[in-house]
Amino acid sequence: MSGFVEKPEPLQVPGLVHLHTGKVRDLYRTEAGDLVMVASDRLSAYDWVLPTEIPDKGRVLTQLSLWWFDQLRDLAPHHVLSTELPPGAPAEWAGRTLVCKSLRMVPVECVARGYLTGSGLAEYQESRTVCGLALPEGLVDGSELPGPIFTPATKAEVGEHDENVSYEEVARQVGAETAAELRQVTLAVYSRARDIARERGIILADTKFEFGFDGDTLVLADEVLTPDSSRFWPADRWQPGQAQPSYDKQYVRDWLTSAESGWDRRGEQPPPPLPERVVEATRAKYVEAYERLTGVRWS
Repeated sequence: MSGFVEKPEPLQVPGLVHLHTGKVRDLYRTEAGDLVMVASDRLSAYDWVLPTEIPDKGRVLTQLSLWWFDQLRDLAPHHVLSTELPPGAPAEWAGRTLVCKSLRMVPVECVARGYLTGSGLAEYQESRTVCGLALPEGLVDGSELPGPIFTPATKAEVGEHDENVSYEEVARQVGAETAAELRQVTLAVYSRARDIARERGIILADTKFEFGFDGDTLVLADEVLTPDSSRFWPADRWQPGQAQPSYDKQYVRDWLTSAESGWDRRGEQPPPPLPERVVEATRAKYVEAYERLTGVRWS
C-alpha cells in the first residue's frame, strides 16, 4: 500500500476545470483548452506523498524548469505558453504556475543515464544490462558509463513504481519512428544538460523527460532537469563505489529509513511527519541546486 498520506482537496478556481492531482502537481484546463500546471510543495518518497511539505519547493521546480527550457529550445520545443496567472487564480500560485499547450502525450518515461545508480545499478548487478543494453564488466555504484544510454520506463499511477522497459517494447507501443525520435531527442537534451551542469560543478547522473505531440511535432513537457526528475551530484565529491551525495530529497530518504523515524517502509503504515531540521536541509538542497545551475540567487 502506498500513495498519498492524505490527498489534498483541489482548489476550485472559476474558469478552470480541475483534471488531476499528482504527487507534486495539480492540473487544470482553461476554457480555451490550455493546461494549467501548479507545482505544490508536496514531496514524495518510497512511493508515498509525505504529510510534510518543503517550503518553496514548487517554485524552485517551476523556475528551474523554465531556465532549462530556455537552454534547450534549439534542441526541442517546449509546452509552456505563459507564466501569467489565470484570472481568479490565488496569489499563492505565483511563481509555481505554468500555462501550457495541451499535447497528445507519449505514455513513456524517457530516461537518460550517464552514470550507473538506482534501478539501473540493480539490473546491472543481476544481468550486466540496463533495459536490455549490455554494459561492460566492473562497473560500480556511481560509475560513469562509456556513453549516455536511453533507458525508458512505463509511466505508473501514484503509489506505483515506474517499470523499466526495453527500447523494443517502446517501439512496439508507440511505433518505430516515434521511438527513434524519443531516443534521439532524449540523448541530445541529456548531453546538452550534462555539459552545462558540469561547467557548474554538478554531475547530471540521470534524468527523465516526458514528451507529447503538438500535431506532428515532438514537444518537451512537464518539468525538466529538476532535483525531482534528475540525480544531481556535486562533482568535487564524486567517488564511484558508493552512494553519492546529491541535490535532492536524500535527507528525507535517510531519515525515513533511520531508527529515529520508527517507520517501516515495507509495512502498510504511512510515513510520519518530517522533523523541521530535515525540512530545512531538504529545502536548502533544492535552493542550492537552483543557484548553482542558474547562477541566480534564490529569493
